[in-house]
Order: sequence, then structure tokens, then C-alpha cells
Amino acid sequence: MPRWAIVLAGGSGSRFWPLSTPHTPKQFLALAGDRSLLRETVDRLDGLVTRERTLVVTGEPHAARTRELLSDIPSENVLAEPRAASTGPALTWASHHVRARDPDASMISVHSDSHIDDAHAFRRDASKALTVAEDHDVLATIGIVPTRPDIGYGYIVPGTPLSETATNVHRFVEKPTAEVAASLIARGGLWNCGLFAWTATRFFKETQEHAIEIAPHLPMLDRGNLGSFFRDVQSVAIDVSHFERSKRVAVIPASFTWDDVGTWAALSRVRPTDAHGNVNVGDVTSVDSDDCIVWAPNERVALYGVTGLVVTRANGVTLVTTREAAVKLKEFVETLPENWREP
Repeated sequence: MPRWAIVLAGGSGSRFWPLSTPHTPKQFLALAGDRSLLRETVDRLDGLVTRERTLVVTGEPHAARTRELLSDIPSENVLAEPRAASTGPALTWASHHVRARDPDASMISVHSDSHIDDAHAFRRDASKALTVAEDHDVLATIGIVPTRPDIGYGYIVPGTPLSETATNVHRFVEKPTAEVAASLIARGGLWNCGLFAWTATRFFKETQEHAIEIAPHLPMLDRGNLGSFFRDVQSVAIDVSHFERSKRVAVIPASFTWDDVGTWAALSRVRPTDAHGNVNVGDVTSVDSDDCIVWAPNERVALYGVTGLVVTRANGVTLVTTREAAVKLKEFVETLPENWREP
């Protein structure tokens, strides 16, 4: 059975403002190392799928830059959405594209803006997920073993065993309280990181049965009317449209660590820190300062007697906030004038 990968590479560029902008969202940034998150994601697929069987879904404003960055992927494999409608329609379109080329294909979907520490372990687990989807005719997902009761993530509650490597999913819990998160972890709950696998046949059966926001608009894709599909389809996450509603979902615990690199504070988990827990990018001097994030590669920054700050200098803008407040940076950026959002 031919195997494909679908890379989701959308994003509005607000969580790492002012470094990220609508023109340069975080998947284009080298936040976790010396390569962009998008480049890391595609390179991580080496040995799992070929470049010819890798699709990248992005927005029309980012398509040209994506093709330039990923020149090793066929240009026609970069799919540009006419309208952002969340992951349900995006993955339905991409899966439809795969089915047209390989009707018997299986595929795995990955996000382009996450960090995974062990590419070999990722490929091993991804291959297991694809095998489970193929052999058991289910939608499969890879769950991350939690390291903390994080209230910003969704959780997967495993149910009965399905195979040596997978269990059926009992239910999904979206962004619980800290108390509930701790309880879920104690019962074997896993983080939902958005790594999903399926066969084309099973995906479209589940779409017709459960994805009420999407199914009525499939004939438009069959007719090649992409504009009408994205004009009329409702925005919905794949987690909701397919995985939370289906009774045919299995989960595999990951053997790698993962981070969604969702806020500036995440850099302390994916980048080296000094003896006081500071992440320093640029010429930084810190005295009596702990757990700070400084991103100012072309500047000199001095910290004295502070804790938990985020200091960023990019695109002619300086941002000073706290690690805690950085969680709500997207909401703050939305209040700014347009010329501030895209400096």
C-alpha cells in the first residue's frame, strides 16, 4: 500500500510576534535550531515517505515561499488553500488529492510548527500508526506521553487493547483544568499532538458518516471545483469532524518527546539554557536573572535582577512581556494596528 505524508503549514504568525508576522509565520522560523520548523518537519519524513509522496498544505500568501524553501518537493505537491478553514477541510482536500493519484494509499498528517527530539523514533512510531490504520481499518493517532499536567493541550484517553502496539480510543478531552489533567495522566491519558494516520478508503467513509460540516461539499472536490468547496465548507478541526465522532479510532503512545512550540516560553524546552534557566539568542549579559527568554540576534541586551521575562527585538520592534503573559500574545497582537502586526 503506497504511503503518503500531508504536512499542514498554515498559520497567522502572531504567537511569536514581533519575530513572526502574517507574512512570516512560525513554520518559516528557526525557533528550535538552525533550520526552520517547516524544513525540520519535511526532513524528519526521510525514510518514511518519498518527496514525491509528500504534500504540503498552506495558504495562498505563503505558497511561493513554501515552494522556494522546499525546492526538493515537486511544486504541484504544495497545495494552496483559497481560504483558511481549519484542519478538517484542509486534510479532506489533501486526502482527496492523494486518493486521486493513489486510490489504495494510506497517509499520515503532521504539523509543520512542532519540535520532535528524535527523528528516528518519530519515523518508527509513524510507521506503526500507518500499519495500524492499514491492518485494522481505523483512524490512528500518536499520543504523547505527558511530562506535566498542561491545560493548553487536548488529551486522549485510551480504552481497550487493539493490537500489541495500539489501543482503541475511549474519548478525547479538550484542554481540561489542571486537576482533571493530572487525573487523566494518572489514568494513562496522552497528549493529542495532531499526528494522525488513515487509509484513503476509511477516511472518506468516516467523512461521509461523521463530518457533517464537510461531507455535503465533497461533490465540489470531485468536480474539481476547489473555490466553491472552500467558499462553502464550514471551518472545523479534524479532531472534531473525524476523530472525536468516530468509533474507529486507535492510539499509539509515542516513544519520542514533542513540543508544539506554542509560545515564547516553549523555547526553554527546545533550546539550550544557561545555568539560571535563561535562553539567550544574541549578545546577552544577565546578572541575578533567572528563567528569561531573550531573542535579539543583532542586538546587545543586559538583564539585571529580573525573573521570567521575555525580551524580543525583531523587525524594528521590541517586545517585553512575561513568560506567563506570552501565552495570550495572540490576543494582544489582534488589538494592535495593522502596521504594528506586520512591521
